[in-house]
Amino acid sequence: MNDFTTIIISAVVALLCTSWIYPYILKVALTKNIVDNPDARKLQRVPVPVLGGLTVVFGIMAGIMSFKYLGTFYDMFPVFAAIIIIMIVGFIDDTISLSPKVRFIIEIILILYIILVSGKQISEFHGLWGITTIPTYVAIPLTIFASVGIINAINLIDGVDGYSSGYTIVSSIIFGVVFYSMGNIRMAALAAIVAASLIPFFLHNVFGKHSKMFIGDAGTLSLGIIFSIFVINILSPYTLNESFDPQLGLIPFTLAVMCIPIFDTLRVMTMRIIRGNSPFSADKTHLHHLFIELGFSHWGTTISIISMNLFVVLCWFIAYKVGLSIDIQLYIVIALGVLITFVFYPTTQRHIRKENNLYHTLHKLGQKTQTTNKATWKKIQEIVDKSTDKEIRELYK
Repeated sequence: MNDFTTIIISAVVALLCTSWIYPYILKVALTKNIVDNPDARKLQRVPVPVLGGLTVVFGIMAGIMSFKYLGTFYDMFPVFAAIIIIMIVGFIDDTISLSPKVRFIIEIILILYIILVSGKQISEFHGLWGITTIPTYVAIPLTIFASVGIINAINLIDGVDGYSSGYTIVSSIIFGVVFYSMGNIRMAALAAIVAASLIPFFLHNVFGKHSKMFIGDAGTLSLGIIFSIFVINILSPYTLNESFDPQLGLIPFTLAVMCIPIFDTLRVMTMRIIRGNSPFSADKTHLHHLFIELGFSHWGTTISIISMNLFVVLCWFIAYKVGLSIDIQLYIVIALGVLITFVFYPTTQRHIRKENNLYHTLHKLGQKTQTTNKATWKKIQEIVDKSTDKEIRELYK
């Protein structure tokens, strides 16, 4: 069995296992009243079950185990263990809440564990600024800083239906393609497994009426640590095969894929600090809140932000293909990240307050994304909800 076939089979296993477990986890969440209640800063109007992350992680674990038997996954134990631990931490946070400081410490410990057990760290700049390998005493703190930042960036984009899951599906596919071209089959398989595990959850989260669940911290923290593992593996030495183009800037690439979550998190935390608040305090100043304020639906917001992020990836790819240096590739990605978050957000906010022509144009565009009352949407909703009807009916007998 070749590598590609093995990857596809593992992804299918992950997708089927997530689909199978979803209604049972939904029933548990409803029975035990494990829900996210609406408040002033949240966008939902009714309590929503918050154990969706458990379904996704179950699918990921099933996919990893199937790949172990189909292929060679001998060095994936650190990944397996880290996902389980962070999922438990997220589940505790979903149910009884943890302080940001406790979560922060646990994240650092887990990244250190991954570094020590896997022997991998961000220790290769692959030619950026003329730098190749960096010393361990720099690489380890850099790996911890970058990984914790990635974990929290993924955690903080969980604000509207479909955004965190849709973004991570698309980004996992992109990472998977690059890993496959690098010859890193295990990471390519993990990326495919993650994307496949998220698809059933995404459908319920976006289209479900009675079957909707939120992914919760159990899900976003797990996805965050997986994405940090992706970045660590890409930027570790000895990860490239001989045919890989050295002009492909791996640091610009990873930043492009993670662009909006990272730059939006930096913007939000910076503004909180400037206002004298904790960088971890909750508010409604993320980019997805801006689109909702403009009248976009959750679905429209998700599509808009993911499209903007894909635009950044496309610009990076064009810069690479036309032969621009790795340094210039990075500067283009940074400029676009700053433009979309640090410039676009406050500029649009000013237009909203003035209610000028630009605001009315964007508002009309946003209203066109309000599709939940259309026949096609309701048909998809009916199909999605049907997969959990039996469990819901049993619950209310």
